[in-house]
Parts: sequence; structure tokens; C-alpha cells
Amino acid sequence: MNAPSVQSSAAPARSPLSQADIQRLVKSENADDRAVATHKICRVMERAELTEGDRAAAQEIIRMMAHDAAELVRRALAVTLRTSDLVPHDVAMTLAQDVASVAVPLLSHSPLFTDKDLSDIIRSGGATRQIAIAKRETLSETVTAALADNAVEEAVVIACANDNARFSENSMGKVVDRFGESEVLHSVLINRATLPVAISERLVHMVSAAMREHLVTRHAIKPETAVELVNAAQERATLDMADASGVSRDPSELVKHLSANGRLTPSLMLRALARGHMPFFEHALAELSGVSHDRTWLMVHDAGSLGLRAIYDRAGMPARLFQTFRIAVDTWRTLHAEAGHLDAISFQERLIERFLTQVPFAPREDLIYLYERLDRDSKGRKWSTQTAEQASGPEAALGRAA
Repeated sequence: MNAPSVQSSAAPARSPLSQADIQRLVKSENADDRAVATHKICRVMERAELTEGDRAAAQEIIRMMAHDAAELVRRALAVTLRTSDLVPHDVAMTLAQDVASVAVPLLSHSPLFTDKDLSDIIRSGGATRQIAIAKRETLSETVTAALADNAVEEAVVIACANDNARFSENSMGKVVDRFGESEVLHSVLINRATLPVAISERLVHMVSAAMREHLVTRHAIKPETAVELVNAAQERATLDMADASGVSRDPSELVKHLSANGRLTPSLMLRALARGHMPFFEHALAELSGVSHDRTWLMVHDAGSLGLRAIYDRAGMPARLFQTFRIAVDTWRTLHAEAGHLDAISFQERLIERFLTQVPFAPREDLIYLYERLDRDSKGRKWSTQTAEQASGPEAALGRAA
């Protein structure tokens, strides 16, 4: 199988697709290795300006990856091409019926599904797929009608909180019929930009006095507030704290807080380190080992692998993950020496990419998280405004204390 000719792209990928990448995908018996190859191949194909022949070849490769026995490989395919129109429609439909980790990225973002496709999946796909579809940026009246008739409450509330989800009056009436006792639903309906008069009248008799006043006076709140009501229970604390460590003025305080609440886990430390938050990692080892940060810094950076191993073991970290952490530290150190000129986002992207190519023996959920983060960063997603304001080079990328 020949790789598509992507070197002529107007916006060439940083690492052009080669026959070696295809051979790695086809011949490697290691699922993690194939997942890394899958991510790279998909990114290159998506960025390239493909001829008709190249597109056919690319879709043949996608079909092969979609049938890989390893969930991690199919997950890498789904995440990387979740917004692309390159995936053949029948392959997208097959992946939509795959395990949730593969299906959800496509169902939440892919432009390949028709309204009929989405409606059929809502009727037969179960709660996880219904919620994924409800989170799409826009929803037609056909799709919201299927949600109103068949979806679980969480999916319906998420869709109602989105003003880009268009509901007919009939569908909105069915929503109220099914979940009229839900106070969360009351909140998001009241705060929609527009609401049919008939639905408003029904809500007046159902909601609390405070909500009734809000409804009658039509005092709208920000859409973000309504969305927060829906998602408040879905805190991704580990990932948020990994992000927060990069903008904290005092990583040691954050580490102490996490430790006191039993949330300073090896997984969090690995994810933060692989994203370049070295000060967080240093303070975490210091906290867990009871060694001062100054001594910990010396053992991590100046005492070679023996020093790192000593402080790692003293911190009570899992022995089976030491090699993975060592690779992450070595990768950070090498890239810091080579690419100190990179901006914060580019440094982080390059660091994760290099780390993943080492095929560390990390837990799969951590590898999946890093695949997602790499794809999100490399597509130009911005960090928070605060991070962007602080990002003036590698110091910001590494989360140095101010």
C-alpha cells in the first residue's frame, strides 16, 4: 500500500507521511506503537491537499485502521479525524457503533452523519451516544425531535441548554411531558433565547416562585450559566488541576491541596510532566517524599537517573511506572536544551509528541488523554487567557512560579 503524496500540501505537516509510517502501522505487534503511527498518519492526511487518487488511498488506510483489533488504535483514529470529512461514511457509521471511547468523539463532532443517521443512533444507541450527540455544536429539529422522544434526561437537558439546538414546539412539549419535574430542565428552558408561548405558560405552573418570576420578567442569564448547571456534576478534577499547575503562582500550595484531598496521583503527575509542568512534578515528589523542594530539584536534575530513582522510590511511586517517568524527565530535559525559543503551546505540543514516540509503558487512560491533548493543541486551540498572557517562552510552558 502506497502512502498518499502529501509533501505538496500548501500547509505541510511537520512530519511528512512516509512508507515507514505505513509499515509501522501494518507490521507492529504493539498496539501503543500502532496508535502513535495512526495519530501521525491521520494528522498528515487531514492537513494535506489530496488529489482524487490520494484521497482514495487515504480512505483505504483509514478503513484498515478502523478494523484494527486494538481499541487504542481506533480511538486515535476517531479522535484525530473527529472533525474531518475524510472518513468514509460507512466507516463513520461503523465506528459510531464501536465502544464508547471510539464512538463518542465522532458522534460529538463529525460532519459526516446525516440527521437521519443521528436520529437512528439516538433511538438505538443508548445513553452514552445520546449524550454525545446532544453535545454537538448545532442540532436540527429532526435530531432534537429524536432526543425529545427517546433520549435520557441528561442528553435532553444538554440539548435544551444549547440555543443552537432548534426545537419545534411539539418537541419542546414532549420534553416537558417527560421531564417536567426536573428543576435543572426548568432552569435551562427558562434561559433559552426563545421559548414558545405555550411552553412558557406550562412552565409558569410548574416552576418555583423564584423561577416563575424569572420566567415572567424574561430576565435572561448568560448561556454559559445554564450550561454550567448541566455540567456541574461532571468535574474533570484531575485534568483541571494539571492545567492549573501551569498557571499557579505557587505550585507547592496546589500540590499540598491535592495531597490533603487524596488527589495527588501518579496519573496526574505523569500527565502534568508530559505536558511540561516540571515545577509541579518537582513539588509533588517533594510533598510525597518529605524531602525539601531544593533537594528534590537536585535529585531530579543534577543527580542523574540514580537521584531520580531515589526520590521516586522515597515518594512511594509505583515501581512499574518509573521507566515511563524517567523517559518523560529525559524528554523534557532534552527538548528544553534544544528548543528554548519555542512558545508555550509549541513547546507543549513538541514535548507530548516526543514523549509518545518513546512508547512508554504508561496506563492506557493516560496515553489516551495525551493523544487528545496533542491533537487539540496542534489544531491551534488556545489555553486560557491567563495562561496566554503569561506565556512568553519555555518558562511559561513549564509552569514556573512567578
